Amino acid sequence: MTASSAPAVVLYDWDNTLVDAWAGITAALNAAFTAFSLPLWTVEDTRNRVRVSMRESFPVMFGERWTDARDIFYQSLTQNHLQHVTPMPGIEALLRAGERRPQGVVSNKAGAFLRREVTHLGWSRYFGPVVGAGDATADKPDPAPLLLALSKMGVPPTPQVWYVGDTALDMRAAQAAGLTAVLLGDAAHDGGVDHAAPDIHFPTAEGLASRLCELT
Repeated sequence: MTASSAPAVVLYDWDNTLVDAWAGITAALNAAFTAFSLPLWTVEDTRNRVRVSMRESFPVMFGERWTDARDIFYQSLTQNHLQHVTPMPGIEALLRAGERRPQGVVSNKAGAFLRREVTHLGWSRYFGPVVGAGDATADKPDPAPLLLALSKMGVPPTPQVWYVGDTALDMRAAQAAGLTAVLLGDAAHDGGVDHAAPDIHFPTAEGLASRLCELT
């Protein structure tokens, strides 16, 4: 599928694609790091390092006591995450342009937190399924959460479904599911556009919004 072909459905990643929530995630991570006497991260560290879901990353970072770190992380995130969630540039216009077709969210953020953030921003009207980490049998880059979202929509996985994300992991998940992988932004935090290897690339949300309007 090419950028000149109209998508039937658009699914989106969440963090760093539709919203900037890194400050809240960083604060929650640092609460866990402090409890484990580990070096703290900056927001830029979090942006550059966080890719896979907690059930994959925390056992590596915290070892056998990773569930203790998880509980500390979630306690902090519960208290603070909504204060730090802001739309990425141009996203409101993008979602309005996309609402001419079904839209959904598939993220590696825990589903309960993800859905609270969607509601907090007043974006529930834009989306059908909102699928987060732990909702499917596996998390991205496995295609399972994308396939779960599509099953909720009654839509088969085909290239007529665009999955919009900001990392190579998002592109791999989309391609594994048989969808069109759409990179938004320059992926500078993840090795660049060539490393991400998308099927379609839009440097800005405004450019993607314009294309969705043209293709309606």
